[in-house]
Amino acid sequence: MGEVSTIGLDLAKHVFQVHGVDDAGNAVLRRQLRRSGMLKFFEKLAPCTIGLEACASAHYWARELAALGHTVKLMPPAYVKPYVKRGKNDMADAEAICEAVMRPTMRFVPVKSAEQQASAMIYKGRELLVRQRTQLINALRSHLAELGIITAQGVGKIDSLIAVVRDRKDARLPPAAREALQELIRQIEALEARIEPLEDEIVAQVRSSELGRRLADVPGIGPIIAGALLAMVPDPGGFSSARHFATWLGFAPRQSSSGGKQRLGRISKRGNRYLRSLLILGARNVLCRSNPRMSAWLRALRARRPFKVAAVALAHKTARIVWALMVKGTSYRAAVAAVAMS
Repeated sequence: MGEVSTIGLDLAKHVFQVHGVDDAGNAVLRRQLRRSGMLKFFEKLAPCTIGLEACASAHYWARELAALGHTVKLMPPAYVKPYVKRGKNDMADAEAICEAVMRPTMRFVPVKSAEQQASAMIYKGRELLVRQRTQLINALRSHLAELGIITAQGVGKIDSLIAVVRDRKDARLPPAAREALQELIRQIEALEARIEPLEDEIVAQVRSSELGRRLADVPGIGPIIAGALLAMVPDPGGFSSARHFATWLGFAPRQSSSGGKQRLGRISKRGNRYLRSLLILGARNVLCRSNPRMSAWLRALRARRPFKVAAVALAHKTARIVWALMVKGTSYRAAVAAVAMS
């Protein structure tokens, strides 16, 4: 039996599946490992290449295995799936990972450090709290709408509804409904109190970073978006071009081409959903503002395309500008950008 040179490791919570091959590609190792025995097994194993899917806990295990002297490579799960030869099970998945990691054209995911993951957790925590706040605000709006009490859209307009609920002289609201809605208001205010410190921490981090300040100069990018880019794109140089970076964010159109005929559809929406949504929101804000310095390209696009389509196109352009700033170390120059867009 040959020596193990490459291993496909299918991660789980408690039981892990290992599939190893030698230099000739022959399977020489198939076994299950309990979580408690993972590191003990790989400590005794000679240094080799280990393939993992970039899923939950993958970065943690990659750091632990790399510390033992192994070469660890993470791959997007979607790129591993075509190598599964039969129905899905742990053994088939581990074998597919082992096959995929040996492909010369395979694309890999950079391993994140614990500090990089911690920085991203600030934004993920804020996103969760904002989503919960939005759910409560929508519930408050819908309940009051049943009684004919409405207000304009937006988080800033909710104060008028809160005033109605807390005004006990307002006869439009039955006492039982007022008591129930006051509990929703208390939860909304509690969430706002938790969101504010996180946003202050994000703004402080961006202002202390030279790259963060340069990113915040780009139209449509504020401290939240700039900080999220710094935290969730630890290695922008891993993308060979701005086009590849924008494609990773999901801005590239879906293709269904055949026979020399090119058919492009909607954007793929692959990659980091959170970053993509932030960039589109920033682009919407740019389009909503009346700016006489808006480029001819953007004015023409806004005139011939629907608002949301124009916002996605601008977000795509912004993603390319972001990559250039992060990789080349340059600063945003509005005049140059306007010429490039026109």
